[in-house]
Amino acid sequence: MSAYEGRFAGRTAVVTGGASGLGKASAARIIAEGGKVVLWDLNAETLKTAAEEIGATGVVALDVADPDAVAAAAAESHKTLGGRIDILVASAGITGATVPVQEFPVDSWKRVVDINLNGVFYCCRAVTPYMLDNGYGRIVNVASVAGKEGNPNASAYSASKAGVIGFTKSLGKELAGKGVVANSLTPATFESPILEQLPQSQVDYMRSKIPMGRLGEVEESAAMICFMASEECSFTTASTFDTSGGRTTY
Repeated sequence: MSAYEGRFAGRTAVVTGGASGLGKASAARIIAEGGKVVLWDLNAETLKTAAEEIGATGVVALDVADPDAVAAAAAESHKTLGGRIDILVASAGITGATVPVQEFPVDSWKRVVDINLNGVFYCCRAVTPYMLDNGYGRIVNVASVAGKEGNPNASAYSASKAGVIGFTKSLGKELAGKGVVANSLTPATFESPILEQLPQSQVDYMRSKIPMGRLGEVEESAAMICFMASEECSFTTASTFDTSGGRTTY
């Protein structure tokens, strides 16, 4: 997809889950359009490789489920980016187990919620003060169509993503009128490394629910994220943008 030259000139961003998939693709486009990005992810090696590939300004290896690590990463990234964080793309996430509720491992449930929901809260909590200080910010929290409809055998993932949608609506209303907007994205399944965490039967089920009859491309959701992260997205907050191939109905 075509880049918009200079759209993010002078802007800075933190992208979680930035070493692969949608996080990396979104970060690459922000950089291509003139922005500076610090990537956050769990694996230091893949982070380093991703940063070199896309030209990131810096990286922080951390677990977003650790609130102290997130706060420290926000302070470090704020400094690395020259004293401002204009954009947060919270894309880090895991699927968890693929089993019915009565068989769902408690540890897997807790880990999914800790990363997908608590992690988004920790990142927003840490980054928002920097945005308020500058009177400008764009927050994009990556949810999922599963958060609207629920996917069978993916209760933790569905619940965590529904939580992201509700949390973002609350945050956006809190920040309205302060120069900072917060929205969530609800993609249907798209080609991404996260699919490696799922059995093929689950991927086939999710594809069957998409009226367009195909999985999404990561670039399609990255394009939507970059609109949401731009100055153009100025009168939509506490809302949800959809990239689901027609699956969602609201």
